Amino acid sequence: MDNLRADRSDASRDGSAGSDHRPKPAGKARRPRNRAKVVPRRRNGAVPAGRRKVIILGGGPNRIGQGIEFDYCCVHASFACREEGFESIMVNCNPETVSTDYDTSDKLYFEPLTLEDVLGIVEVEQPIGVVVQFGGQTPLNLAIPLQKAGVNILGTSPQAIDRAEDRKRFAVLLTKLGLRQPPNGTSRSPEEALRIAKRLGYPVLVRPSYVLGGRAMEIVYSDDELKDYMQRAVMASPHRPVLVDKFLEDAVEIDVDAVSDGERTVICGVMEHIEEAGIHSGDSCCALPPFTLADNIVAEIEASTREMAAELDVRGLINVQYALRGDTVYVLEVNPRASRTVPFVAKATGVPWAGIATKVILGKTLAELGVTQEIRPPYSAVKAPVFPWSRFPGVDPMLGPEMKSTGEVMGIDRKFGVAFAKSQIAAGNAWALKGKVFVSVNNHDKRDIISVAKRLTALGFTLVSTHGTAQVLRTSGMEVEELPKVQEGARPNIVDRMKNGEIAFLINTPSGRHCRPFEVSIRATAVRLGIPLVTTLSGASAVVLGLEEMSREEPTVRSLQDYQQDLATVR
Repeated sequence: MDNLRADRSDASRDGSAGSDHRPKPAGKARRPRNRAKVVPRRRNGAVPAGRRKVIILGGGPNRIGQGIEFDYCCVHASFACREEGFESIMVNCNPETVSTDYDTSDKLYFEPLTLEDVLGIVEVEQPIGVVVQFGGQTPLNLAIPLQKAGVNILGTSPQAIDRAEDRKRFAVLLTKLGLRQPPNGTSRSPEEALRIAKRLGYPVLVRPSYVLGGRAMEIVYSDDELKDYMQRAVMASPHRPVLVDKFLEDAVEIDVDAVSDGERTVICGVMEHIEEAGIHSGDSCCALPPFTLADNIVAEIEASTREMAAELDVRGLINVQYALRGDTVYVLEVNPRASRTVPFVAKATGVPWAGIATKVILGKTLAELGVTQEIRPPYSAVKAPVFPWSRFPGVDPMLGPEMKSTGEVMGIDRKFGVAFAKSQIAAGNAWALKGKVFVSVNNHDKRDIISVAKRLTALGFTLVSTHGTAQVLRTSGMEVEELPKVQEGARPNIVDRMKNGEIAFLINTPSGRHCRPFEVSIRATAVRLGIPLVTTLSGASAVVLGLEEMSREEPTVRSLQDYQQDLATVR
């Protein structure tokens, strides 16, 4: 009604229909009243503006795999639009995020990320286009339907996005560029999946396509596991094929973020994962710059990233995941969008990559923005995941291909080991500098645990273990206190020792995907009592390195701005 009254009052002032033409009595002239400027509104409440508009699709409700990292990118995209003179319109439906704050964007539509809702907003606002690459997989899945409905998708084209997401088209792309990928296939039925697995050989990594956070992704080792998986996977993504990849055991995983303007591609950062391939990238610690990769491997990875960005004609951000096995680099997947590592890389390098990518999407070149060279920090930054284990008593804190973390923290220092230790402290893992360490690993890890255990004893830790691991360590000349296994019934066992406060931390690698109940009880007890636990051998090695460096010198405390000032000196 207020809007209707405002419209009528405007009409009366210019003498249009509905005005009162009766003569006013003569007398003392009145001072004109201060009238607030009336802004016309559409019937749905939207206020039109004179500037060109850009709609940014957020990530929707927070859930595993769709975290605050994408919200960070959307916020910086909104700021960049405003800096470039555009009206920024945010579409998101999560009250917990910064992108839905009243002062982040010029306009917020608190609506679900569905095709119908977005098309309704586009019809009202008439933007120059829609940005889909900052909200993760949810808005990315809307790219092609929106384009088919006549909406202009800004940045990387939906066809390029589909070329990267569709496994068959992606394989053709890699073949054209001469890049390697693990042997793979796509399946829509259990029978077809079994044929592919027989050709590739077990283990295989299986997952639905176009899903979020590694949902329903698993490593399977037999026909029976694969049949069971296919039934569940079809429910998770009924209209998409299931991807079947040969799983690369004992491989190092590498993440790369880059930004491209169609002519030039600049590598934002190359990150080496601490956990081996098979752990979801969102659940793995990673370091920037890489801490073990040879320069020629890094150069090959950067060159491959540029080739794929050029072939896909990327405008904005691109994320590529690689696996290194021996000296051979494999491409695991390409995401022509912002990744969850973008905020980490931005803070580690001092460059707002999401904002830079937005300005590229809006038409600027990287040269115009002054971003033409890679940045290699003179320090080590480590990203560590934060898990919700304590909220779910009794759950097994085991890592795998499906993402389980709900946040992340960063540690930074001149030395990798100290940076890793700082990240662990920030994540809530207070690693003791002395005490008893429980070591129990699966058969696959028994050979490699020897060097880790020797380094622990050199630091002054004492070792306790169950029979199998204890026997291996004694054979290597180490003193170990042997404990009875939980399932044997003898006391005190490791659970009793943890309850008595005798254990500093645990190194316990699972025996397989279907762990025995007593293994789960050990790890769940550690979580419940707040005792640090590491479940991968590569993670254990990083922990020991951090303890070694922390024991040699007191870690320094510097602000992020001080580290970024070091970057300015390097530049």
